[in-house]
Amino acid sequence: MNELTTLERRALSKISTPAGGMLIVAADQRNGMKAVMKDAPNGAEGISRDELADAKSDLLKVLGNAAPAILLDPSTALPRVVDDGTLDSDTGLVVAMDESGFAVENGLKRTRYVEGMTPRKVRELGGDAAKMLWYLRADRRDDEKVVLDDIARLTAECAEEGVLLIVEILTYQLEDESDEEYAEVFPSLISGAAELSVAAGAKVLKLQYAGSAEAAAAVTEAAAGVPWAVLSAGVDHATFVDQVRTAVVNGARGAMAGRSLWKDSLSISSEKREELLSTKAVPRLKELAAIIDEVLANRE
Repeated sequence: MNELTTLERRALSKISTPAGGMLIVAADQRNGMKAVMKDAPNGAEGISRDELADAKSDLLKVLGNAAPAILLDPSTALPRVVDDGTLDSDTGLVVAMDESGFAVENGLKRTRYVEGMTPRKVRELGGDAAKMLWYLRADRRDDEKVVLDDIARLTAECAEEGVLLIVEILTYQLEDESDEEYAEVFPSLISGAAELSVAAGAKVLKLQYAGSAEAAAAVTEAAAGVPWAVLSAGVDHATFVDQVRTAVVNGARGAMAGRSLWKDSLSISSEKREELLSTKAVPRLKELAAIIDEVLANRE
């Protein structure tokens, strides 16, 4: 297990429930968030940066502040929600360092940083923790050395700055890979990503659901004591609830939930989205929190 510093341990408690389960509302999406605001008069492309920032502010006010922590991007939401007091003092803030989209290099996806983002900038924005996304194919580890080196570098830089880094790994289907071939290797790609990331120094992981109880247990074993949270990947809430329960029973520490919570609760209208977030998204969040804490209590 990669040991946490005192500051990192404090940050982990800030983004966790009282029972110790990680639970973070993911709201760092940009184009993905615009896409679900289907009542925008000119479509997603017509939603301005300010309108997106308004939506994120409402999402934080109603949903994010009801969670231990929220994940936000520095492109639209920050530093506004800190400076104007929308972020409650007891709500943890995770700052996304990754830019939307990706580059392709020799057929492999490569993540990009938001311009100017550093561990020091995370601190300046008021963050308790940082999150960085990397794409990784664990079965191509020789080709992924650049990714693993970057994980090691950023983990060390964040530790020096006193910032907890959440390492998010997404695996993906190769261009010449059939659906059947990808489905067969998918669980091992997730556990392999956990193993490689931990070897590179990762101290907290955000990972895709590996598909089954057996696969989730394999991820936990590969993580070697490093806490990991399962991401929602846009599935519906009922599906994600089952995934989270299975993952936590088999060793996960919690969840980072985005679209599964709020994808049907956003609108171009502030009044309407506050109503939808209150009646749809908040009850889902409470259900997730109860499940995570219940399972963790039974694991003790």
